[in-house]
Amino acid sequence: MLTDANVRTAKARPKSYKLTDSLRLYLLVNPNGSKLWRWSYTYDGKQKSMALGIYPMVSLAKARLKRDAARELLDHGRDPMVVKKLSIETNLEISRYTFERAARDWHARAKGQWAKVHAADVMRSLERDVFPKIGQLPVSELTPPNILSVLQAMEKRGAIESARRVRQRISAVFDYAIARGIASTDPAERLGTVLMPTRRGRQPAITDLNRLRQMIIDAEGDFARPVTRLALRFLALSAVRPNELRGARWEEFEDLNGQSPLWRIPASRMKGDLDRKAELHGDHLVPITPQAMAVLRALWPLTGEGDLLFPCSRFWNRPMSENAIGYLLNRAGYHGHHVPHGFRAAFSTIMNEWAEREGKEHDRAVIDLMLAHVPKEKVEGAYNRAAYMPRRRELAQAWADMLCEGLPAPVELAIRPAKATGENSRRRVPRPVGPEFLFPVRTAAH
Repeated sequence: MLTDANVRTAKARPKSYKLTDSLRLYLLVNPNGSKLWRWSYTYDGKQKSMALGIYPMVSLAKARLKRDAARELLDHGRDPMVVKKLSIETNLEISRYTFERAARDWHARAKGQWAKVHAADVMRSLERDVFPKIGQLPVSELTPPNILSVLQAMEKRGAIESARRVRQRISAVFDYAIARGIASTDPAERLGTVLMPTRRGRQPAITDLNRLRQMIIDAEGDFARPVTRLALRFLALSAVRPNELRGARWEEFEDLNGQSPLWRIPASRMKGDLDRKAELHGDHLVPITPQAMAVLRALWPLTGEGDLLFPCSRFWNRPMSENAIGYLLNRAGYHGHHVPHGFRAAFSTIMNEWAEREGKEHDRAVIDLMLAHVPKEKVEGAYNRAAYMPRRRELAQAWADMLCEGLPAPVELAIRPAKATGENSRRRVPRPVGPEFLFPVRTAAH
């Protein structure tokens, strides 16, 4: 039998030679000085030799352990070389089986059980938030900290509820990988306990200006009808209620070709009791800023032939779905953190804070007036809806300037694709109107 000293002091010779150990293990010493462990065995009547590693990376003791493991396989009627080859191929396949590959395989099998919209949302969330970070890593090598870093990045941008849903989807991918023998554990299984709790109660709204801008960028960058993207931007600029936006008609807009464009929302369409809806001169007046005008110019080639600014995709005489903007925000990852109605809270919070720093004496009352809040006690002259119009225009402009900093031009929103397929390349996109375009004059029917 060999000793460590025998192996260590073995010198190279002109020809290769063997130093034998027990049970057919031997060390092959080559003329170049390399020392290779080999084991001879007989399988199915054939003589074979199996490589066990290179000395000194594989010591004598380790070589004997490898020999014994191979002999055990041989005792069970298995060819150790075949088992080794299959093991190497399996390990290679596991290393090539990335999380993205596992997720797409899982999605392809599961999507038949879902509605098409939901299936698309699931894959979009993985492509947006997960694949860029861990998609190319072997699914079997991922650990809880790897997954947590993905989810915490979502939480950091405010997508609290979306992070919880994505964790569930990641867990489902691991269940699939475990069933296929590619992974052995689910590192996302217990992470729900360390994620931030979801908000309850009041309608969620982002009231930080930087985060609000980022949310608009994220939502407008997602796939959606151009009309829906423009509706989102106009809602953010006007801070009206979503239902008031959905019912907006071109005939409600005044002086679009002049110096003081205005959106006059009829009192009958405003929130309030029957007295409010029937009130004389109770229309809500929304000043149109240049940024809002840019939205209208981008929108006109799309819907200007009809009565409604934001019609349903199938029936132009009906307003767009009440869920269209909300679904767009959800797909962008802001479910549970901001809703369409939240733009009013954002406008109120940000503009009131601005008024404290830079505003005038009555700006708080003007901001309340711009939100069309109905006072609890109606005092004669205290709630003239046409009051403070010059200041309302100034505040609307200040809001538009802050909100639109860094946002793409509305005309770009009109030409972005509505779907991930190639069908939009075949869709005719109306040419946007230029600044010299004059809007046709329409008169509202009172």
